[in-house]
This record gives sequence, structure tokens and C-alpha cells, in this order.
Amino acid sequence: MPASSSLPVVGAALTSTTLALHRGWILERQRDLEIQDFFEAETLDGDWRARVEVIRKLLDGYEGRLGIHGPFWGFKIDSQDPLIRAVVTRRLLQGLEVCEALGATQMVIHSPYTTWDYNNLDINPGARARVIERVHATLGDVVKRAEGIGCELVIENIEDKDPMDRVQLANSFASPAVRVSLDTGHANYAHGSTGGPPADFYVDAAGDALAHVHLQDTDGYADRHWLPGEGNIGWPAVFRALGRLSSRPRLIIEVKDQTNIRAGAAHLEALGLVV
Repeated sequence: MPASSSLPVVGAALTSTTLALHRGWILERQRDLEIQDFFEAETLDGDWRARVEVIRKLLDGYEGRLGIHGPFWGFKIDSQDPLIRAVVTRRLLQGLEVCEALGATQMVIHSPYTTWDYNNLDINPGARARVIERVHATLGDVVKRAEGIGCELVIENIEDKDPMDRVQLANSFASPAVRVSLDTGHANYAHGSTGGPPADFYVDAAGDALAHVHLQDTDGYADRHWLPGEGNIGWPAVFRALGRLSSRPRLIIEVKDQTNIRAGAAHLEALGLVV
């Protein structure tokens, strides 16, 4: 294995509550950090600035790469209904407003592609292009806003069975503010339950467009968000693929058990994959 100094530094997705628990671990290596307080509608429509102030105080001395998970509950970014698209645009602009207040430079959004799309888009002439058109209609103002504040939107695979779909979607914007995210557990779900490729194939498909990775383990059946090592993902293959990139995607452990997140990091460290 290479010397530890050459290994990537793993970070975490945390709420303001769990950030308080892991603050020292995050700051010791200025680890990549994704804040997950701001995807609920109730939070965005409430006093979210007070939450930002709490987080900013916790991040005193932090100089690492900071992002948030953007809003996603209750909508898709390729809705056919223009009224729904307007609401989605508003929600995502609210997310970017949080990013600006917090000093975050990346926001995770969800891919529109479904398992149904994989089997059915190509039987309807032009349907694949129309998905991209609808996403552009939704995200046009959002991308301009992201460019203006120096923030990346990263499109995360959810049901995506073909790892190239959202890569082509991101590329269609021809903007440095739209890049690709990978969730290893979602990829493993698609691999185990819908016939998609293993998670490392998703890394290779994205190449240097990959700017963000959610590291979580699953059994290939459900979206478990287990700690790395609790499922059956082939982590050495994933990190070999990551090692072929010239880009430096943010590596974010995103699990349900945030209080025990360092156990997942310790598993990857014991494999000689991260520090």
C-alpha cells in the first residue's frame, strides 16, 4: 500500500448536532464536510439563518471543503409540470442562499433518472433529450446563481442504473458549476437489485467530472446507509477507480449512524484506503 501521506483524507456528512460530536476529528485534518441540516422544507421556510450561525461557530478554525445536501424531498428536477418546476427552482435557490451564508462551495442535488427510465426512455423518440430539456428549464437560474457565488451543484445517483445518464446530463450544462456525485450505496443497490454495474464502474463512468462521493455500505437490496464494512461493497475496487482520477472528489461518509461515523472511517483506514 502507498504511504499514508499519499492516501485520500475521508470526510463526513453531519448535522449541526453530530458535527458538535466530531468537531475535533473534522478539524484535525480539515476533512471534507457536508452539512445535512438544510434539505427539509420546514427548515428552509423557517429561521435557517440561526442554524447557520450555530454551524459557523462550530466551524471556527475550519479551512476544509464545505458543502451541504440540497433540498430533495417531494420533487424531481425533471418535472413535466411548469408550476412544479417553479417550486423546485425556488427550493434549490433557497439551498444556494444557505450555501452563500454558510460559505459552502458545493451542494448535492438528486438525479432525475429512474429504473423505469432505463427500460422505457428509448422506446419514445426524443424522450431522453426532453428529460435534459426539462432539467435545464428547472436549473437554468439555479446554475447561474451557483456560478455567481462559486458553488458547485453535484448530481447524485439515486435510482440510476446506467452510470452515464447523469454524467451526460451534467456535461450538457457546459458549466464548471455542474458536476457529478456518486453514492456508493445507491450504486450497490442498483447493482444488486436492478442489474446495474458495481460501484467502481460509476467512478470510471464519471471520470474527472466526479466531484463528490457519498461513501456508504449496503447489502445490494436496500439503501441501508450502513457504515463502510457492514455491507458487501468492494471498497478496494472503488478506491482503485478513484485513484485513476486526476480530480480530487470530496469523500464523504454518509450513514444513518452518524454518532459512530469514525468506525466506518477506521474500517477504510484499516484497509489502507484512506486516512
